[in-house]
Amino acid sequence: MAKPYDQIPDRRAIVHRRALEAALARLVEDLPTGGEPPRLEVLALLRDALATGRAEIRRRFEEAGPLKNNGDMVLAATSFLMDQLIRVVFNLADQRIYPAANPSVAERLGVVATGGYGRGELAPLSDIDLLFLRPYKQTPRGEQIVEFMLYLLWDMGLKVGHATRTVEESLRYGERDQTIRTALLEARYVWGDRELFDELIKGFAQKFLSGDGRDFVEAKLAERDQRHQRMGDSRYVVEPNVKEGKGGLRDLHLLFWIAEYLYRVREPSELVAKGVLTKEEARHFARAERFLTTVRCHIHYLTGRAEDRLSFDLQREIAARLGYNDRPGSRGVERFTKHYYLHAKTVGDLTRIFVAALEDSRRRKPRLAALWQTLRPRELEGFRLDGERLAVSSPDAFAKDPVAILRLFHVAQENDLDIHPATLRLITQNIRLVDRLRNDPEPNRLFMQMMTSRHDPETTLRRLNEAGVFGRFVPDFGRVVAQTQHDMYHTYTVDEHTIRAIGILARIEAGQLKEDHPLASDIVHKILSRPVLYLAVLLHDIAKGRGGDHSVLGAEVAMQLGPRLGLSAAETETVAWLVRYHLAMSNTSFQRDLMDPKTIDSFAALVQSPERLRLLLVLTVCDIRAVGPNVWNGWKAALLRQLYNATERVLSGGTLAGGRAERIKAIQTEVAERLPAWNEQDKEEHFARGYAPYWLSFTPDTLARQAELVRSAERDHQPLAIEHRIDVERSVTEVTVYTLDTHGLFARLAGAMAVSGANIVDAKIFTLANGMALDTFWLQDLEGKPFDGPQRLARLAARVELALSNRLDIQRELDSQRGSWPRRDRVFTVEPRVLIDNNASDTFTVIEVNGRDRPGFLHVVTRALTRLNLQITSAHITTYGERAVDVFYVKDLFGLKVVHPDKLKQVAATVEKSIRDFDARFDPIAKAAE
Repeated sequence: MAKPYDQIPDRRAIVHRRALEAALARLVEDLPTGGEPPRLEVLALLRDALATGRAEIRRRFEEAGPLKNNGDMVLAATSFLMDQLIRVVFNLADQRIYPAANPSVAERLGVVATGGYGRGELAPLSDIDLLFLRPYKQTPRGEQIVEFMLYLLWDMGLKVGHATRTVEESLRYGERDQTIRTALLEARYVWGDRELFDELIKGFAQKFLSGDGRDFVEAKLAERDQRHQRMGDSRYVVEPNVKEGKGGLRDLHLLFWIAEYLYRVREPSELVAKGVLTKEEARHFARAERFLTTVRCHIHYLTGRAEDRLSFDLQREIAARLGYNDRPGSRGVERFTKHYYLHAKTVGDLTRIFVAALEDSRRRKPRLAALWQTLRPRELEGFRLDGERLAVSSPDAFAKDPVAILRLFHVAQENDLDIHPATLRLITQNIRLVDRLRNDPEPNRLFMQMMTSRHDPETTLRRLNEAGVFGRFVPDFGRVVAQTQHDMYHTYTVDEHTIRAIGILARIEAGQLKEDHPLASDIVHKILSRPVLYLAVLLHDIAKGRGGDHSVLGAEVAMQLGPRLGLSAAETETVAWLVRYHLAMSNTSFQRDLMDPKTIDSFAALVQSPERLRLLLVLTVCDIRAVGPNVWNGWKAALLRQLYNATERVLSGGTLAGGRAERIKAIQTEVAERLPAWNEQDKEEHFARGYAPYWLSFTPDTLARQAELVRSAERDHQPLAIEHRIDVERSVTEVTVYTLDTHGLFARLAGAMAVSGANIVDAKIFTLANGMALDTFWLQDLEGKPFDGPQRLARLAARVELALSNRLDIQRELDSQRGSWPRRDRVFTVEPRVLIDNNASDTFTVIEVNGRDRPGFLHVVTRALTRLNLQITSAHITTYGERAVDVFYVKDLFGLKVVHPDKLKQVAATVEKSIRDFDARFDPIAKAAE
């Protein structure tokens, strides 16, 4: 992997070592032996040389020319720059500062580069790893030289990892520590005594490269597994680590470390001659390494530090620098991230083929496994068993029988077997044969069996995807492989999200998620057609990235694909309907008032049948759960259950009113049981305070807590009472406020919470029969964690009190805090949009507000509604990453719907303007460090 420096054009423009040494010599030419050099002048020269060299390398990388966006050049040139500076510093110390007329053998000293620097691949701002080699025990002069060099390098602003050892010590440490052994594997001579370096390389080869390398391979594979686990164990995260993440540069390094160790090669192309990689695979290796390296260089330059995470704020800038411009219906940043994930997948393919082959041939097999092999048949349904892996019997097996490609995965799934890496490579080489299978009933039957199997369909679908078979067999799925959405809501690529959703469905069916999803786990077994449900989950996002409504376009795909996969016309129609309306249940649950009968009637009219309702609920749960690890919570579960139960009653011929009264009575009975110290009169008085929607909006435990809060406030004549509870499971803090209901109360409370650094993720507001407001907010801090801590909660309570007494200038406070808000997500913009719907409710006007979610957004919107003389009766607040969707049920001052066209236009225009004015106050997106 080391890149020869003679490929770097005009190296002296980067650094002219002899000129630099001459300039340093002039500074110290009159220095007496052992005298102190003019350190500041020496340091200034070296810093200038470092800055000039780095600037030249960056200029070549960023400006138009043959080296633009050439990450390999940057790594080689940066290594060259460091080599020259280290040589200069060594010569200064050895010849000028601590000269020796006749140095003894014991005073020999060699400087060796290790790690990425040893490979000759030093990223712009990465650390430098140095090994100082000495022959015997350290001498005073050798110690002085090393110390002088290190302090000078550190003062230059370089981060230097270092060790001073003999050859024997280095080999001994390498025997104990695989990390040190890996560093020595990449050791490269920089300066000083060459014989010591040659002795190290010879000793390393004799000690470590003469065996089968089994221990080294096993240690590296274990390190890889631990690293993947630490980084999230998925290459499809939205802010991947280009170096350490799955499918990143470190995985390529691992592959090459093992290749160096076992095959004694120095370049990936040499692996072709060794029969380890094909020519095409070697090209894929080089292409992926070049792309990832270039991206990493951009990250270093833009952040001004050794950063390896491709964060949101960098993705758009790097996409533009690499030429990924926006096109109609296609965002440049999404095409860039798609190519990133495709390269990461390539890395995964290469490491799987290479490493799995090594595992198969080199890992020790446990005795029980060896015994099991003797007991198992050597053939299984036409395939060969190789240990615990399924393989084909001949290289032309797929050419003779293309259907065997699908059958291979099916047999592996049913028998809980892995697939041999050589067979996976053979599939890659014959991938075009899959095209012939699309209209063949047998492979389509096999595919449906695998997807609906009760034997871990998620793993099988992921294997099909990793092998490239999935996207080839279902071309519409191939279009969403590595497809990203540049936002803060979606954690995974579309294909990974879909496969995870299938896995969640299988786990719900198996009863493994009964505690999290009791309703879905129950009704999933009442669904009449499993293929319909599984295919709907597979296709719900199939049309993303096409520039139109992916639900509508996806339904068209379902109508075409259903018959091909063996579904009847009725089943296909149901799948298409589910895909078309797969967002309807979540949108209704989270953005509408579920206590409004019109909401339930409209949703029931859309769904039409109990079977569709069951299908849609399970699909919705799988979809939300598969978005990311922190998206699903108990609040969303409760809303979905409430909508399901209410709709089921309507579809079964029941009425909402009667059921509602019964439920309220049952809930109040449960609340009464939780208030043992209350007498019956107090209970009845309290139950009379709350209107019907209030009792159906909380759990009995929460209602009991609120009852105690109200009773205490009334008894003590408190004008304001505040209670908080930290909900660790849902990662929120629940804050309840009881005070006199006044015009604009909600806006002032929202502002006080924003000023306090609290992000409102949900809110329920109620006015009781006694004219008091009982408002509940669910809060997080700006990092998405519970808003907790005694001091913060105390400040929140104090600011609420100030806001309600009009003694808090909310806008000024928010402006003063903007600098402390997170910056990496400022790259996202959301166009403000206000939608007004007078058909969604019979008694309220429903206003949906879309905008960029920021601290203070809810305050700005509710203040605008208050100034329009609108009464907010309920609010339903949902955030999708950076996008806020806040829905308000309002009436005018006379308690009526807003119906006049001019008033409706005024409301939409005023609210939208308030959001635009709010967005304009934020600083322009900060340009990354130059």
